[in-house]
Amino acid sequence: MNTYPTLNLPQCSLTTRQVEGRIEVFDIARKRYVALTPEEWVRQHVVHALHFHQGYPLEIIQVEGAISLAGLTKRCDVVVYNCHTQAIMIVECKKTDVPLTQKVLDQICRYNQVLHVPYLYVTNGLKHIVCKADFDHQCLLSLSALPTWEELKKHN
Repeated sequence: MNTYPTLNLPQCSLTTRQVEGRIEVFDIARKRYVALTPEEWVRQHVVHALHFHQGYPLEIIQVEGAISLAGLTKRCDVVVYNCHTQAIMIVECKKTDVPLTQKVLDQICRYNQVLHVPYLYVTNGLKHIVCKADFDHQCLLSLSALPTWEELKKHN
């Protein structure tokens, strides 16, 4: 695990194991082990931060949720739902050496054409972009921080 960089996210204790020469990490949202890739390293830190530091219940966090976009099946890294099972946030995770470019923002915006969520969060574990969708003016408003679960519940 020393090969993975320190992230600009709260530290967390990941449970790992080695199976047939590959390292797997326990995903607390999916409740199973998955291959530990550089992107999964970031995603697991994000899931832990959402749950343990922002107060999001695990039951409302979906990892790798499938959506249909232009006839193709795409997977959102993380989708957060409200208490009424409506999607309220999409999280797009990239590995640390992927810059957060317009192309990455375009990707999460395409996903949002399907889900219509109010919050978008893009991260490579080092840098973070948090936005609130303004559907009336068809633009994204930059936020300085990720909303806590208590703040999100007010918008349910």
